[in-house]
Amino acid sequence: MELPEPAVTAAPLLDEVTGALEALTAVLRQEDDLLILLRHVCLQARHAVPGVAEASVTLVIGDTPHTASATSAIVGELDAGQYRIGDGPCLEAVRTGKIVRTSVTEAAERWPSFAGQAREAGFGSFLAAPLVADEEYSGALNCYGREDDGFAETEAQLLELYTAAVEAIFRVYHRYVRARETAEHLRTALTSRAVIDQAKGMLMAIRRIGADDAFALLVEQSQRENVKLREVAERFVERVVSSGAG
Repeated sequence: MELPEPAVTAAPLLDEVTGALEALTAVLRQEDDLLILLRHVCLQARHAVPGVAEASVTLVIGDTPHTASATSAIVGELDAGQYRIGDGPCLEAVRTGKIVRTSVTEAAERWPSFAGQAREAGFGSFLAAPLVADEEYSGALNCYGREDDGFAETEAQLLELYTAAVEAIFRVYHRYVRARETAEHLRTALTSRAVIDQAKGMLMAIRRIGADDAFALLVEQSQRENVKLREVAERFVERVVSSGAG
């Protein structure tokens, strides 16, 4: 009696996805540049999903798609060809919010231009997943394979798992950027307040006037010159300090 073949376990494949995501998380801890992060999203897609030879990320700003990152120039050109005609498998993933999985042979019926260019570039299959982090970042992760028989359902599921985690990483990144911008605005506001208070104090001492009158003089000059109050205060403080030093 022959024993049945052991079932193929998904554990090694999931380990690859986990490893790719751990690498992305490490990048996020070290970098705050979105383009660098997207570059690593593409690079790690080749580890997370078997059969991926090249990868790219399409981002849509307004209604205009563009390739934000790619592992090679050729896939960037293949993406751009789809943008020019307004149709193709990567745009299909963006529009429908669903995984697109096709061989180049199958794609020839619906997207002949893309299929011809992909075949000429040496690709035989395509897989894309929608990438939606929030209202600002949306698009697709595009994967190109060399094999003619296309990606299997297993690869599609792995890509879906990978992109879901990438979306979560993007949300963390976006919150970090917003927090950093808020901190920068607060720092600027505190700096502005400090120099304005310094200018007020100098005016009060020089002209022997109250705080409200000193502030009113600064505001009046700011409006007259059509410049920010902080700049008026900085110039005044510099003049006073310079005259005192002289």
